[in-house]
Amino acid sequence: MTLFAYYYVGIGLAVLVVSFFQIFLWVSMAARQTQKIRKTYFRKVMRMEIGWFDRNSVGELNTRISDDINKINSAIADQVAIFIQRLSTFVFGFTVGFIGGWKLTLVVIAVSPLIGLGAGLMAMAVARLTGRELKAYAKAGAVADEVLSSIRTVAAFGGEEKEAERYDRNLVEAQNWGVKKGMIIGVFQGYLWCIIFLCYALAFWYGSKLVIETQEMSPGSLIQVFFGVLMAAMNLGQASPCLEAFASGRAAAKTIFDTIDREPEIDCFSEKGIKLDTVKGDIEFHNVTFFYPSRPDVKILNDLSMEIKPGETTAFVGPSGSGKSTTIQLIQRFYDPNQGMVTLDGHDIRTLNIQWLRSLIGIVEQEPVLFATTIAENIRFGRPGVTMEDIIQATKEANAYNFIMDLPQKFDTLVGEGGGQMSGGQKQRIAIARALIRNPRILLLDMATSALDNESEAVVQEALDKVRMGRTTISIAHRLSTIRNADVIIGFEHGQAMEKGTHSELIERKGVYFTLVTLQNQSTSNTTEDGISEDFDPKPRSFSHVSRRSSQRSSVRLRSLSKLSSEFDASSDIIPENVDDDPDEHVEPAPITRILKYNQPEWPYMLLGALGAAVNGSVNPIYSVLFSQILGTFGIRDLEEQRRQINGICVLFCIVAVVSFVCQFLQGYAFAKSGELLTRRLRKMGFQSMLKQEIGWFDDPRNSPGALTTRLATDASMVQGATGTQIGMIVSSLTSIGASFIIAFYFSWKLSLVIMCFLPLIGLSGMFQAKMLTGFEVENKKSMEAAGQVSSEALANIRTIAGLAKESSFVESYEEKLELPYKSAKRRASIYGLCFGFAQCVIFMAFAASYRYGGYLVSAEGLQYMLVFRVISAVVISGTALGRASSFTPDYAKAKTAAAQLFKLLDRVPKINMSHTYGKKWDNFRGKVEFLNCKFTYPTRPDTQVLNDLVVSVKPGQTLAFVGSSGCGKSTSVQLLERFYDPNEGQVLIDGRPSQTVNVPFLRSQIGIVSQEPVLFDCSIAENIQYGDNTRSVSMEEIVESAKKAYLHDFVMTLPDKYETQVGAQGSQLSRGQKQRIAIARAIIRNPKILLLDEATSALDTESEKTVQSALDEARKGRTCIVIAHRLSTIQMSDIIAVMSQGVVIEQGTHDELMAKKGAYYKLVTTGAPIS
Repeated sequence: MTLFAYYYVGIGLAVLVVSFFQIFLWVSMAARQTQKIRKTYFRKVMRMEIGWFDRNSVGELNTRISDDINKINSAIADQVAIFIQRLSTFVFGFTVGFIGGWKLTLVVIAVSPLIGLGAGLMAMAVARLTGRELKAYAKAGAVADEVLSSIRTVAAFGGEEKEAERYDRNLVEAQNWGVKKGMIIGVFQGYLWCIIFLCYALAFWYGSKLVIETQEMSPGSLIQVFFGVLMAAMNLGQASPCLEAFASGRAAAKTIFDTIDREPEIDCFSEKGIKLDTVKGDIEFHNVTFFYPSRPDVKILNDLSMEIKPGETTAFVGPSGSGKSTTIQLIQRFYDPNQGMVTLDGHDIRTLNIQWLRSLIGIVEQEPVLFATTIAENIRFGRPGVTMEDIIQATKEANAYNFIMDLPQKFDTLVGEGGGQMSGGQKQRIAIARALIRNPRILLLDMATSALDNESEAVVQEALDKVRMGRTTISIAHRLSTIRNADVIIGFEHGQAMEKGTHSELIERKGVYFTLVTLQNQSTSNTTEDGISEDFDPKPRSFSHVSRRSSQRSSVRLRSLSKLSSEFDASSDIIPENVDDDPDEHVEPAPITRILKYNQPEWPYMLLGALGAAVNGSVNPIYSVLFSQILGTFGIRDLEEQRRQINGICVLFCIVAVVSFVCQFLQGYAFAKSGELLTRRLRKMGFQSMLKQEIGWFDDPRNSPGALTTRLATDASMVQGATGTQIGMIVSSLTSIGASFIIAFYFSWKLSLVIMCFLPLIGLSGMFQAKMLTGFEVENKKSMEAAGQVSSEALANIRTIAGLAKESSFVESYEEKLELPYKSAKRRASIYGLCFGFAQCVIFMAFAASYRYGGYLVSAEGLQYMLVFRVISAVVISGTALGRASSFTPDYAKAKTAAAQLFKLLDRVPKINMSHTYGKKWDNFRGKVEFLNCKFTYPTRPDTQVLNDLVVSVKPGQTLAFVGSSGCGKSTSVQLLERFYDPNEGQVLIDGRPSQTVNVPFLRSQIGIVSQEPVLFDCSIAENIQYGDNTRSVSMEEIVESAKKAYLHDFVMTLPDKYETQVGAQGSQLSRGQKQRIAIARAIIRNPKILLLDEATSALDTESEKTVQSALDEARKGRTCIVIAHRLSTIQMSDIIAVMSQGVVIEQGTHDELMAKKGAYYKLVTTGAPIS
C-alpha cells in the first residue's frame, strides 16, 4: 500500500514539472508570435491608402487589432498543449485497455459510435436550428433597423406601437426556434447520458462474466480496463473545445493575414518617385473624374478642369457636396483620380515621391486634429527636428504665442484627448502653427475658421492672412471678407468648376456665388449691384455657416467614418475616443433579483427545470455508489448470490440511464423555454423604450440605428446567462456536491475528512486556474490599453497623420508600447505553467493520501474495501462538480452587465414625454402656429446656434413659405413644430398654447409631413398609405380616395399587384415621383390640420414635379401649410414668405410686398439665381 502511495507522489511530482514546461513553452511562443503579428499588421494598416480606411471602419480595425489577434493567440497558446495532452491520454487509455483485456475493450468500443453519432447529430441539429433562429432574429433585427433608421417618420406618424407589434411578431418566430433548439439539446444530452450508463451496465455485466466464469481477467484488470477506456473517452470529449478555439483562431487569422498580404494602392512608405529640386506651386486639374471607393455610384468630381496659379490665393465656394474638400484630398494624394490627372508644376503627382509631396503641403482643417501630447510636441509633428526657436516663431506667426505663454505650463501643456482641453480657436491656431513650421509651398485651408466664435475667428483669420503671402493657397468657402481678398474665386457645383474670376466678376455673372452672397448679405440696405461689393460690411459671421449644417448632413451621407469622427464637432467631448472599447464600464451590474422578476411568468417552467437539474446532479454520486457496489460483488464467495447482485446492479444502471434521459430533456426544454421567453420580453421592452425616447437621443452617435439593433440583439440574449440554462447548471452542480458529501460521510466519516483536506486544494487550483486566466485577461487588457490608445488615435486621425506624413513615428511608438505586454505575457506564461502543474499534481497527491489512509482503515478498523472506493469516487466527483460550477461565473457576470445596460435604457426618462395621457388635448384644433423668440441648438452640436430668436407666425388656413440657404434653420423649425425637439429658449405656440404642454401624440396626429426624401417602409403601397393614420384601421376606400387626391391612383392601377405591390426596402422599387406621391397620400389620410412640406418636390424632374405640385395644391386646401423653399412658382402663391438666414427671419411678407421692398428676396427673384 505504502509503495503505491509513493508511486502516486512520484507521478504527481513528474506531472508538476512536465506540465509546467508544456504550458510555459507554448504560451511564451504564442506571445512572441502575436507580438510579431501585431507589429506587422499595424505597420501594414498604416501603409494603406485612405480609400481603404473608407471601406473599413476604424472601430472594426481596432477590434481586429485587439480581439482578433487575441483569438489567434488563444488558438496557438496553451490550447495546443492541452489538445496534445488530451489526445495522448486518449491513445494511452485505449492501449492500457487493450493490454489489460482486449475483449472488454472491444465491447466498449463497439458502443462508442452511438455516443459519437449522438454528439454529431446534436451538433448538426443545433447548428441548423441556430441558423434558423438567427435568420428569424435577423428579420426582427431588420425591422428594428428600418424603424430606428427612419425614427423621425415613425414618430411623425405615431407608428411606435404598430412597429413594436411588428417587431414582436418576428421575435415569436425566433423564440420558437430557440425553444426547439433547447428541446433538441435536451433530448440529445439525455440520449448521451443514457447511452453512457447503458454502456456501463453492459461493460460491467460482460466484464463480470469474464472475471467469474472464464476467469480471463482479475477484478483488478477489469477496473484497469474500465478506467483506461473511460479516461480515453472523456479526454476525447474534452479535446473538442480546443478544436473550437483553433477554428475561431483560423477565421480571425484569415482577415488579419489578408490585410497583411494586401499591397496598398498608394504606399506612403515607398521610396519611389521623383523629388523636384524647385517647386513653384502650380497645381492643375486635367479632366478629373472621381468617386470615393466606398461609394462608387456617386460621382463627386465630374470632369473637373482648373488651374491654381503659384503664389496666388484661390478660394473655392459652392454648396456642400459639390466636391470642394475632395479636390484638396486629391492634391494631398489621399486618393488617385479615377480619370484624368492632377499635376504639380507640370508633373503628374502620381510620379512624385509621396512623403516628399506631402512635406510641401500644410493643411488646416475645419476640425483640426491634435494628438494627446504637449503643445510643443503637436507643433513638432509638422516637421521633425525643429528647434524651440522655430516653434516659438511659428506660434507667433499663428497668433498663438500669447495664449500659450498665459498657460501655466506654457509649451508643455497637455492638449488632452483629441485636443479636448483647448478651445476651438486655440486648437485652430496650434494647427496653423503646425502647418507653418513645415514652411509649406502649398497651404490648404479647409473651412479653417468655420467652427469658431467671432472673436477667435478674427484672430485666426488675421494669422491666416499673414501666412498666405508668397505661397500657393487654396481656401475653401469662408466668410465673405476673406473670399473677397482672394486672387481668384472658383465656384463649384456638382463636381465641376462652374465659374471662375474675382469677386466683382462673379457678382456680375449672377451664378452660384451671387446667390450665396445675396442670402448672406442681410446687412446691406442699399441694393444696387455694386453696392454689394463696395459697402458690404464684412460681418464677422462666417460664410461657411451657410454650408455648415448641410455639410454636416451630407457628410453623414457621404464621407467615410474616419472623416465623420472629426465632423461631429461637439461629439468629441461627449464621446471618449475609444468608443468601441467598452461602453458598459460605467454600468453597475444589475441585481439578479430584478432579472428574475422579468422572468416571473415562467415560474412553472423554471420549477420543472430545476427539478430535472436536481435529479441530474444526483446521478453522478449514485453512479459512484453503484460502481463501488460492483467491486464489492467480486468479494462474494457464493456464485449464485454474486450473479444476482451483478444483474441487479446492471438493472439499476439501466434505470438510472432512463431517469437521466427524462430529466436531461426536462432541464433542457424547460429552461430553454423560460430563457427564450425572457429574451423576447426584454427585446420587446427594450425596443419599445427606444421608440419612446425623444429624437435628440438618436442623434448621439452612440445611439445610431446600428448600435441600437446590436444592443437589442446581444444584450437581451446575454441576459440568458443569468437565467435559463445557467440556473439549471448551477442547481445540478449544487445537488451533485450535496449528494456526494452525504454519501461519503454516511459510509466513512474519517476517510471523508482526510480527502476533504485536499478538496480546498483541488477546488482552489481549479478556481485559481480560472482566476489566473481571467486575471490575466484583465492585466493583458490593461497593458494593451496603452498600445491600443496609440493605435486607435492613429487610426481615427489617419488623414491628419497622412497629411503630416507621420505614419512611421506612430508605428514606432506602437511597437514600443507593445514591449510591456510582451514582457508581462512571458511572466504570465511561467505563473500559468506553475498553476497548471500544481492543479494536475494535487489530484495525484490526494489519491496517494486517501488510498494509503483507506488501506490503513481497511486493515485496522475492518472497513469494507468497496466503501473506500465509494467515498473516494464520491468526493472526487463533488470536486469536479465544484470546478464546473465555478466555470459559469464569467457568463453570469456578463449577463449582469448586459442586463444593467438594458435596465438603464428601460429606466431612462425621455426629455419629451410621449405618453397618450400626458398633456392637453382640445376639440376644435385650428392650426394656428407661432414661433416666439425661439433659440435652438442641436444637442449633439451645442456650439452651433441653429435658430437665433426666430419670430414668425401663421394663421389657420394660411400658407407660410420659408426661403433661405441650407443650414439656416428652415427644417429645424419644422422639427420643433413636430416636437422632435424643444427650443432651448422661447416658445412654439399652437392655437395659443405652448407646445411643451400639448399632448405629443395628439399634436402629431394633427400634422401631416411630406419631406424631401420620403421614407417608405418595406411593405405594400396600401400599407404605406395606411401608415398615415395608425390610430385606426384605414379602409380600402379611404386609401383609394387619398391616392386619387395625390394623383397616385392611376399609376397604381397600372401595376400588376395594384395596391398590394411591395415597395422594396426604403421604397427602392419606385421612382422618386412615385415615392413622393405615396408620401402625399399618406399625409392626406391623416386629414391633418397642419401640412408641412419640406422641399417636397426638390428632388424631382420637371414632369413629375408638375404632377406632385398639383397634388400638393389639392392637399393644401383649407389647411395651415408650411412650405420650405421650392422653385419660385410654389412660393409665389404663399400668404407669407419668410426669408431666413442663420436662424433668423430677415424679411417677411407676401410676394408683392417683398418685391416692393427690393431686399434679398427681390434680388433672388430678379436675377433668377437659385433659391436654396
